Amino acid sequence: MSVDGTKFQVNYKLPDGTLVNLYAKDVKDLETGLTDLSMVSTLIKSTSRELSGGVQAPAPTAEGIKQQFNAPGAPAAEAPGSKGCKHGAMNYKEGVNAAGKAWRAYMCPAPKGAPDQCEPIWVR
Repeated sequence: MSVDGTKFQVNYKLPDGTLVNLYAKDVKDLETGLTDLSMVSTLIKSTSRELSGGVQAPAPTAEGIKQQFNAPGAPAAEAPGSKGCKHGAMNYKEGVNAAGKAWRAYMCPAPKGAPDQCEPIWVR
């Protein structure tokens, strides 16, 4: 949801999944909103914790964030006989195609359909 006249929109997602959205019509409104948000941030976090029954999600890790945004990085360490690509350790998969022929391949860990997903490495 946006507010009529919105020129700036800032969205925050807390580790527990709480969404905080800030809408502003100009820079002064944005600065005021950010200052106000900063002053009540502890209250927002504690209210979120209270509403979730005290359960708090673990803090995000750099690796988790990298995977979430499909950011390239150094491949994860490979086990003997495994393969890797720019997205990390490839997943070994087996299956049977429509013709009933078995197949084996290492698949890129990037989300299915990602534009930069690496090609499978087929095991012959």
